[in-house]
Amino acid sequence: MTTATTATIATTATTGKTDKTGARTPEAADVIEGARDRIDALDDRIIGLVQERMAVSAVIQEARISSGGRRVNLSREMEVLAHYRDALGKPGTSLAMTLLELCRGRV
Repeated sequence: MTTATTATIATTATTGKTDKTGARTPEAADVIEGARDRIDALDDRIIGLVQERMAVSAVIQEARISSGGRRVNLSREMEVLAHYRDALGKPGTSLAMTLLELCRGRV
């Protein structure tokens, strides 16, 4: 392989990496790729925790309904909304609403 061919292959690989990440340098592309890998791992953990929350919520709803109560406890949901809002700001409320929606009615 000639030096020119090797340089072309290296440039193509670097360009592909920066194109994929939106970075303008190979160093920044490496940082972004590493951070994206970490985000992907965090997302997998978050999904697992949400699924666990859904299962626990189903147990609570089952116990509440079998005792003659309602499926949803609105005062508790308001506590959850406030907790997320206090911790994450206004967008936390939307996140909490999504979690509550995922966890309702699974019984």
